[in-house]
Amino acid sequence: MRQHQTDGGARKAVFAPVDSGARVAAVVRRIGDAIELGLLADGEQLPGETELAGQLGVSTVTLREALMALRQQGLVVTRRGRGGGSFVSSPEVPDRTRLVERLRGWSPEELRDLGDHWAALSGTAAHLAAGRTEDHDLDQLRRTAEDLGGAADAAARSRLYGRFHVELAAAAQSARLTREQVALQREIGALLCLVLGDDEYREEVADRHRSVISAVQDGAHASARELAERCVRDSTARLIALRLTL
Repeated sequence: MRQHQTDGGARKAVFAPVDSGARVAAVVRRIGDAIELGLLADGEQLPGETELAGQLGVSTVTLREALMALRQQGLVVTRRGRGGGSFVSSPEVPDRTRLVERLRGWSPEELRDLGDHWAALSGTAAHLAAGRTEDHDLDQLRRTAEDLGGAADAAARSRLYGRFHVELAAAAQSARLTREQVALQREIGALLCLVLGDDEYREEVADRHRSVISAVQDGAHASARELAERCVRDSTARLIALRLTL
């Protein structure tokens, strides 16, 4: 199903220059992470090769190699001729059996460590956003929180949950925090399907996200940090509790 495009700092971070080093791998990871999180919508056309290479700060040769790898992963399709180009192909979310097997691959200690990292990122982002944003900067966060409150299936809920935390980092006006959040969501995002199928918990998370937005809007640095961290730690605790039953 075609999704609406997100805007703001989160999308800007997707098309910011990649770090030096393994450029092809960096481009594949950057665009692949954004597609899996839904920052780039299913069916969306990517910028032309010359434009996209310029945005990412890589050569067109490097970009073409990266697009080839993304096509092999099923995340991008290329169409020739008039109206052609490279288009996003959102991946299907693994079924519950495969997700459970993926969760089984994490030890409770590894999940706890990942949760600590996630809480630190989101807490810092909320703290910084409380001192750096204007009210209109929070519009995308508000839309995402409301979309989560109405999302019908666990896959959509998990993408919106992860997207909220990416957009929170973008609201902090930190490109590095935003990129870290995008990468982290690729690790944990799909697993959240296992705990977000419950409607009551979905609404609880949406309310927590609204509370974070209110604290950021009020400039309440400490409260914003605490609320964001609490949201992440609770979700991590649910994943760990589920892991312990396997």
